[in-house]
Amino acid sequence: MRGGPGQLLAGRYRLTDRPEPFRAHAVDERTGESVLLRALELPALLTAGQDPEDVVPAQADRLVRRVAAVGSAAPAKHPRLLRGVGAFVEGELLWTAEERPAGPTAAELLVDGPVQPYRAAELAADLAGALRALHEAGLTHGNLTADSVLVCEDGAAMLGGLLAGVAQEGLAEELGGPGGRRRYDVRATLVGPVAERWPLDGGPAGDCWALGVLLHRLVTGRSPYPEGGVPELVTAVRDGRREHSAACGPLGPLVERLLQPDPVLRPTAEAVWRELAELLAGAPEPVDEERVARAVTLKPQAPLVVRPRRGGRRGAGSGNSGSAAAGNGPGDGPGGGGKPPRIPPALLGPLLVGGVLALLALGIAAVVLFAG
Repeated sequence: MRGGPGQLLAGRYRLTDRPEPFRAHAVDERTGESVLLRALELPALLTAGQDPEDVVPAQADRLVRRVAAVGSAAPAKHPRLLRGVGAFVEGELLWTAEERPAGPTAAELLVDGPVQPYRAAELAADLAGALRALHEAGLTHGNLTADSVLVCEDGAAMLGGLLAGVAQEGLAEELGGPGGRRRYDVRATLVGPVAERWPLDGGPAGDCWALGVLLHRLVTGRSPYPEGGVPELVTAVRDGRREHSAACGPLGPLVERLLQPDPVLRPTAEAVWRELAELLAGAPEPVDEERVARAVTLKPQAPLVVRPRRGGRRGAGSGNSGSAAAGNGPGDGPGGGGKPPRIPPALLGPLLVGGVLALLALGIAAVVLFAG
């Protein structure tokens, strides 16, 4: 879009910086709040003949009302949900507006690399709480991605993108019908190869599947499914062809269940929230997260296994047994990490006696020689 700081949209939203192609930051002049505007390009058939004096065409008007209805039904004051402000059509763009506190998106955090497992668990617990509230209100989010998650200055995660997702799904239906190949093609153009957006099923179970994909992405820095293109991605999801969740370390068992093809086998948002709360209750101090991520590995179809640390100190109550626990292993003893003796102590006595006998034999031989 064209324009820049100071431009007013819908007679209400004053842009605060130069907008990107389909998003812009603004201030709501009615409330004074900072908002994020997301734009969706409408085909000419939806805006034909429109000018500032015209009434919005019927299809575009249906989209606006559909988005507004979802925004009204969403929990208004949930601490982990970004509140949708509204939607409007201006020119050839359908805009959605939602509150925007300061902070980066999860996608922006991932630019610097993967997130430590227990930090990812904190973010996912916040998102599970937001999904639980939406599901209890009878709504499906449908747009849970790294770009729709905001990480606030206090470290909490907030889920946004609800209205933008509704607008995309609504436009795909307007142009392609309720289902079939045409709708798939339109949706593929609007959504793109983003794994979180292509579950096999919709509804709350589809949201939980998307949360599993996002968790994998946060911890590993990549999607568990190939994202080279929509056909490749959709085929991989359908065939269950993905990276194993063992790559997620302590979060692996949960991610594995969230990505089950059968929605009945996936935990609900409520169950996910409770499981993550239990995991975080036993989490190490933040300074130990990197060590724990290295020390804990998940074997496929097996429980968590703790790898003993080399050179570390372990107390008598650590559960280890044998020579290593007793201090008789390599590196233990007075030398503090010195090498073990080359000759076993049990052989020192026989070797000493043998040495004495050899010397006596040499002495006798010398006497015999000198005596002639």
